[in-house]
Amino acid sequence: MTLTTAPAARVPARGGRKSPLRTATMTALADAVAEPAAADILLAAGRGPGGPVTAPELRRMQISEFAVWLRSRTNRHKRPFQEATVAAYTDAARSLDRWMTGQGIDGDFTACDTAMLNRFFTGWVIRHRQAGLNTRQCNLRHLFTWLEETYGHPHHYTSSLHRYAPLKKRPSTLAQEFIRDLLEVTGGGRARGFEDVRDHAMIRMLTEGVRRMELIQLELPDLSSDLIARPFVRVVPLKSTRYDLFTLSE
Repeated sequence: MTLTTAPAARVPARGGRKSPLRTATMTALADAVAEPAAADILLAAGRGPGGPVTAPELRRMQISEFAVWLRSRTNRHKRPFQEATVAAYTDAARSLDRWMTGQGIDGDFTACDTAMLNRFFTGWVIRHRQAGLNTRQCNLRHLFTWLEETYGHPHHYTSSLHRYAPLKKRPSTLAQEFIRDLLEVTGGGRARGFEDVRDHAMIRMLTEGVRRMELIQLELPDLSSDLIARPFVRVVPLKSTRYDLFTLSE
């Protein structure tokens, strides 16, 4: 399959050179090496082999390849990235893609430089204030780490990038009365049916600060062999290198 770029006035790479990532991506797609979802993007747009590839389509292909890269790596704790994490990182890339499309920027993600990222984050502040921007900045950083590692593209998270601190606010919590009602509805620790016992245990775990994915990933070996004598469950935190033990006793 041969793919060609649309003959539009695109933002040139620094030094007037054609983006090595654009060339590499086109070659990979032509050899059917890239993520299969990339071909689906062209098919969904009604484009057959040999048709021009627009900048938004190319960025979507890059996001697809970026997701594959994330799933092949481990985090700083040497564990695979959770799917929720992959979704958060790729969602940050999609928000940049939508902004670039709205700005009429005809180029892949290598068209970005630090000044352009500052414009993107400024636009975020105008639309959403500062809420969520620190997280968005942290998540988007991984896209440029991928570009640097895979294609040797310069990393644009430099000292010239305008950083935004997280907003400090009190976390939202459920009222103690509401939690007591939930526990009582699920049997108050005296339930006989499986579903009530399960739901009661899950609520108790969540009130101890366990993340939902940590709870979902629990397996039978994580439970004590004798929950009456040793009412503990082992939890592997997603953002820590140590194991935590949570008590199930009242």
